[in-house]
Amino acid sequence: MTESVKTARNGRVAAFLLAAVCWVLSAGPASAVSVSGLYTADVPVAGTSADALKAGYAEGLRQVMVRVSGTREVLELEGIDEVLADAESMLLSYQVNRTAGQSRLQMSFGAVGVNRALASVQAPVWGANRPLTLAWIAVEDRGDRQLLTRSADSAPGSNEGLWAQHLQSAAADRGLPIAFPPETYAGDRALLSDLWGQFVGRIEQASDDLSHDALALVRISRSGGQWRAGWVVEGMGLDAGEQSVNADTPEQLAQALIDRWTEQYASRYAVTAGEAGEAPKVDMVLEGVTTLADYGQVTRALQDMTPVVSVGASRVRGNRLTVEVAFSGELDQLKEHIALDERFVPAEQPAEPITASKNSQTAGSDGDGEAQTGEPGSRNETEAPAGTDAQDSASTAGFSYQPLAPGDEQDAEQAFESLYQVLYYRWQPAPGATGGDRS
Repeated sequence: MTESVKTARNGRVAAFLLAAVCWVLSAGPASAVSVSGLYTADVPVAGTSADALKAGYAEGLRQVMVRVSGTREVLELEGIDEVLADAESMLLSYQVNRTAGQSRLQMSFGAVGVNRALASVQAPVWGANRPLTLAWIAVEDRGDRQLLTRSADSAPGSNEGLWAQHLQSAAADRGLPIAFPPETYAGDRALLSDLWGQFVGRIEQASDDLSHDALALVRISRSGGQWRAGWVVEGMGLDAGEQSVNADTPEQLAQALIDRWTEQYASRYAVTAGEAGEAPKVDMVLEGVTTLADYGQVTRALQDMTPVVSVGASRVRGNRLTVEVAFSGELDQLKEHIALDERFVPAEQPAEPITASKNSQTAGSDGDGEAQTGEPGSRNETEAPAGTDAQDSASTAGFSYQPLAPGDEQDAEQAFESLYQVLYYRWQPAPGATGGDRS
């Protein structure tokens, strides 16, 4: 990959992530963010031979397993080589794109299959609903101290823009939602001074109306030939003491910082291998369930669907019912069956999904969304227009961060402990509707 292509891709993912968190932040204080794209990968391959594709499948699964387990140590576990060698069996779909003579393999793995594979090597599994970290980051370089804000997106060539790009790219690699404060705080020297001294009070007050689960106060500086990041984190029950990492370059420092945050979150919220290996379960939130009759109809409709193993109510609040659905197969199959019953209307989201591509993530399904074109065992190869990135020409979606529906702290805690994205529907019984599995 040429440096110009790499820079362009990183710039696009930085722009995407900044736009995504701006949308999230506009909703005010909220709980977990649902991350799609965790089970997708996009890797360069030597060609389309069986051996080249097999190597690509293994590399893609390697990236996914780090992202889903929450730790790079998963690649050192006993038995992991055998799992990676069997990567093709976990594919939902794949696609090969070519641009400027280079082939790239985009692939989507089944969430249930990957989670069970992780459980088979006794690895933890970190679900799709993850905490949002509001990162207040001050960077000092050659005596100049700057606050990283959302406005870094509009100046990608600036020092602040480069730091934002490195941090957002590292966060996307690990599937960790992060956000920067709005640009209105860029000139607040008093707040910047508090941030550098890691005095939390004023920054907590400034964050009151900004969506987040945890606050991170970070100061980055250069000493000699190395960069250092020191930080404290408030919230999520994490260690509130100051921590630090050092690295030779800004890119390496950003990765080390995000790696540390990711592993701290995963150590708290990832489930054990035993739990991950059980029958998969997903939470469904249904609006419009107002009577006992509605509840009975919802339950019967779900129980009649082929993939559904069992249905149990977990919470009721007003006209909103949350049910826990145990299912067989992949989540995609369950969603397809639900879509056949017109009474389950997908709930409208607070804004249009924001998506983008990244060089280490595919555009496409995350194993719990819609699969992209191409099936495992078949070859779907396309030639990208000259002078473009293959991912730009792919009509697919990539990482997106979507806030969960408003709820209380108990809802948030349950979401953090769930392996799969929460499904949102509106129950809309229609005259003559029979429900059930119409396949």
